[in-house]
Amino acid sequence: MNPTRRHHLRQLAALGVGTGLARFALAQGAWPTRPLKMLVPFPSGGTADVLCRLLAQRLQDALGQSVVVDNKPGAAGNIGSEIAAKSPADGYNFMYAPIGTHGGINLALYPKLAYDPVKDFAPIALAHTLPNVLIVNNDLPVKSVAELIAWLKANPGKANFASSGNGGISHLGAELFKSMTGVVMTHVPYKGGAAALTDVIAGRVQLMFETAPNALSHYRAGRVRALGVSSARRTGSAPELPTIGETVPGYEVTTWTALYAPAGTPREVVQRVASEMVKLARTKDYTERLAQLGSDAPESSPEHLAAFMQGEIAKWGKLVKDTGAKID
Repeated sequence: MNPTRRHHLRQLAALGVGTGLARFALAQGAWPTRPLKMLVPFPSGGTADVLCRLLAQRLQDALGQSVVVDNKPGAAGNIGSEIAAKSPADGYNFMYAPIGTHGGINLALYPKLAYDPVKDFAPIALAHTLPNVLIVNNDLPVKSVAELIAWLKANPGKANFASSGNGGISHLGAELFKSMTGVVMTHVPYKGGAAALTDVIAGRVQLMFETAPNALSHYRAGRVRALGVSSARRTGSAPELPTIGETVPGYEVTTWTALYAPAGTPREVVQRVASEMVKLARTKDYTERLAQLGSDAPESSPEHLAAFMQGEIAKWGKLVKDTGAKID
């Protein structure tokens, strides 16, 4: 680097012009010049954390700089989202956000949020999608979605469905199923998916709409019966399972995560990261690894994610209101 350019960069850094410095560095082909941070608003070890770290490692390889995953759990993702929204928009801060914080669910459940999922963030791309799997206790005398609906209508109010908590996607996915089929069943919320699954297996509750990574492991072990997946298309991680929409036209629930940056992040940075994520979605070993985890990597873009978010916010906001769902 010549002395003039070095002096110019030092001047910008001294003035704290983070965004301007990022644009200058990118224009010179230098971005990124230091480690990037990817905040995930959940504890380490869970499904979201595992998928986030897999993405971070691949982006690290592509960008040539470390991508450090920073876990900031609490308040259904709201704590981490607030931190991410207030992070410098310098091209080095990102958030791996779930459907709850950025898909309208928390927006509808919490009367006042310290962040705006639309105004405070620059969308980059959808990262991962995970269908829910409709699972039932092995003793329930049904082997298909159609048989389940018929049984529930013949036995109104006799079935309980478990969820990982009030207002979560496993709860709202079941409420959507109820509203579209007219069946009657009682919600039993749990403090997390593990306890809920345990009681489905034991028969203390009859069914559950659970995310694919958790549900499929028990299905493959023969502990529960899987009837269908909630996504619009069959999933590569369990192609033998039909979609619920094949029986209930229009039913679709997809748990998703997406990558965002703070609003005001240089457009060049957003586009560069988005392009790398498209490449990943076309990479066989990456998508095969995701399939093992019950997930898919869609091809997306900032424009696609922005439009997708609007639809999700409208959909889930209405369902929360219609069902009267409340936070635990």
